[in-house]
Parts: sequence; C-alpha cells; structure tokens
Amino acid sequence: MAPAPISPRVTRDPEGLARRFPAGFQWGAASAAYQVEGGWDADGKGESIWDVFCRRPGAIEGRDTGAVACDHYRLWREDVGLMAGLGLNAYRLSVSWPRVMPAGTGAVNQPGLDFYDRLVDALLERNIRPLVTLYHWDLPQALQERGGWAAPEAPAWLAAYAGEVGRRLGDRVSDWVTVNEPEVIAFAGHAAGVHAPGLRDWSLALRVAHSLLLAHGQAAVALRAAAPGSRVGIALNLSPCHPAGSSEEDATAAARQDGYLNRWFLDPLFGRGYPADMVELYGGLLPASAVREVEGWTGGLDFLGANYYRRRVVRAGPARPLGAEPVTPAGAAVTAMGWEVYPDGLHELLLRLHRDYHAPEILVTENGAAFDDVMAGAAVADARRVDYLAAHLGSAAAAIADGVPLRGYFVWSLMDNFEWSFGYGRRFGLYYVDYASQRRIQKASGRWYRALIEAHSLRAALG
Repeated sequence: MAPAPISPRVTRDPEGLARRFPAGFQWGAASAAYQVEGGWDADGKGESIWDVFCRRPGAIEGRDTGAVACDHYRLWREDVGLMAGLGLNAYRLSVSWPRVMPAGTGAVNQPGLDFYDRLVDALLERNIRPLVTLYHWDLPQALQERGGWAAPEAPAWLAAYAGEVGRRLGDRVSDWVTVNEPEVIAFAGHAAGVHAPGLRDWSLALRVAHSLLLAHGQAAVALRAAAPGSRVGIALNLSPCHPAGSSEEDATAAARQDGYLNRWFLDPLFGRGYPADMVELYGGLLPASAVREVEGWTGGLDFLGANYYRRRVVRAGPARPLGAEPVTPAGAAVTAMGWEVYPDGLHELLLRLHRDYHAPEILVTENGAAFDDVMAGAAVADARRVDYLAAHLGSAAAAIADGVPLRGYFVWSLMDNFEWSFGYGRRFGLYYVDYASQRRIQKASGRWYRALIEAHSLRAALG
C-alpha cells in the first residue's frame, strides 16, 4: 500500500514559498552534541549520562552508542562546509557540558572550550549565525551521581556552566537556548525511563521538571552577566492536543495532555505560575514548594523556541498516566517514528503562542521527519521529506501572515545522527550519513531547502 499523502495543499515551488517570508528570516538547521560529535572521551572530556545509559543492556536499539556518532568532533570543518553549501544563515548547535566541565562543576577543560571556539569562528566566517544550546540532554555523569537534576544545587550548576561558556563565546554568540525540551528530560528520562538516566518515578520527574525551569532562570541571569546583550530563550517541545472523539471524557483527556505537555512549561515561563488543574491532578507528587517558587516569576525570554513534530490526539484511558491514551487517526500519514504528519498543527501552535502567551519573538528551533531513506546509486530521493518540509513551512508562512513574530526556522536535522534510544535506525537529516565511511551525501530535501533559501536571498537582494 502506498504511503498516505502528507497534504493535498503542499506546493514544492521554492520561489513561491520564499515570497511568503520576510527579509532577514533565519534559515537554519539544527543538531545536538551527543548526537553528532563522537569523541566521547577525547581531549579530557568527561562521561555524560548518555555515555553510561548506552551501556545498559536493551536501552538502545541495535546496541548503538554515540561514542563516534557522525565524528563531528573531527569533521566539523567539513560539516560547516555542508551548511554553507545549503546556504544556511543560521545553525543551532549544542555545547557538551562534560566536554567543557568534565566533573560538571569546577575546573574547565580548555581543549573542550577551544573546540566550540573554533566552530563558532568557522560559522561566522561563512556568515552563519550560531544559536547555541547549553543543555541538550548530556548531563555530566559526575553530577548525576550527586543527585542529577533533582538535586537542590542543580540550577546553580547550570548557571555556573552557562557563565563559563558565555564568557568564552559571548563576544561572538548573541543567541542562546538554555535548555532543550525539559518535558523530555524530565519525563522520558525520569518517569518512563526510556532516556538517560533511565529512571521511573513520576514524583522524581516532576521535581526534575521544576528544577529545569529554575535552572533556565538562573542560567539566563548568568549568561547576561557574562555576555551583556545576550538574547536568551528556551526550546520547548510543543503540540496541539486534540480529543479523538466528541465525548466529554475525550475532551477532558486532551485538556490534561495539554496541561502536561504545554501549559506546565509555558504558563510559568510567561508569568502565570503552574496551571491549577494540573497542580490539583499531581497533588502530593509535586514538591511542596514548587507552586510558591514560580509565583510572580517569568522566564525572562527574549524569544521562545518551539520544537514541533506532530499533534497529540488522545482518548480517555483511565489506566494510562494522565488518563489519556494516544491515538493515531485512521489513514493518517506517519513518519518512520510512527508520528502523524500534521502540518496544520504548526500553524495552530504558533497562533496560540502569539495570542495566548504574547511571546515577543518565536523561532521554530526544530521541525523535521524521519523516513526510511535509501541510497540509490549516489543519491537519496527523499520525496516525502520534501513534502513534509514544504507543508510545514507553508504553515509557518501562514502564521507570519496572521501576525505571528516568527523570525527563524531550523530543520531537524542537518544530517542523520544518533537518534537517542532508536540508535542509528532513524534518519532525519538533510544529508545522508554513511556511518561506516562517514561520508555525507546531500538528499533531495537538502537540494530543495537550498533552492528555497536561494530564492529568498535573491528576492531580498532585488528588494
């Protein structure tokens, strides 16, 4: 059976789509340190929780690890050339905390900082603006052994690390993401146990989620002190949450799913405190001081990063956490991750962030899809990814037309990489990576994205 079409409204025309984006728009791609760098113990780097988790039997498909990944730690010059070849004017990278601070606190590993220093310089030489994420899931194992994100000192740990990186790179980097996807860190890592550190305790996960919000706030202060003029944001994985049916029970389940995934993080970051319905639902699982500690607090965001991959459709499921059971609509197009392809959800999400939260500026910090890419000769004809990107960028353009202050879009990802618990079995990249040889081969989606950026640049040059 042929895959379901992504959308009947998709247009692949780069020139037509380019006209819908304003001058100065950031065209980017994204990656994360543990997923691409390799060099897991090179030049004084310490162990991360993912180095340890990957050694746990059964934790990662195929027993894969990020020990080598895309070998970006050695091949970074080539990879910056790939970015330039796409015409990117922005690139989102993350700094590996244990590469910079092997023990998590205290002494700085200068060779580790030197790596990011050289990478930032190379990006700027190619007129590519760096967006630097401080924490993309690779906590130093030494800090996990001191309590990890649940430790009372954890926000201060991130702030001290942020200050060190800010002092070194802040003369050239202006855009920073403190934490990537706190929901995934907290709940996939500490409630479901499918991500590092592999724990299963809902109360612990809620403590971690709270700690991550406080850590964002302290890291933002540290960054601005170390590098005045820094623009600081956070990247949240966000999704519209829809009921599967018309029953009141399904509607209630969708509201709980929204409270868990979206409002639990958005509300405190925008000065509303924790949502009352979720505080009541969590009850004694929530730290006693949590509600008080975010009263009157905001995240002080210069921009909000939105990572969007899919909507969440749920029906009432009393036996499930939150009383919500995920559903994939019949006949829906899905990615290799099993995620529904729903481009209209990006438009819906961006409008909500603008109208309900008045985000001062928004970046789509991740959007992309895994498909079963196959080399055919020397090419990868990933037509479904082209359609996916075109459809979602169409939704982004519609949001801009509706007044949303969307300033940039970062494809996940620049190249195929280590996809966490799925190992190397899922490919998201604009470049295909042959892991045996470390060759990078531009996919059809990469050529299409390059054509879109070129069309936008030409339009800007012609006024």
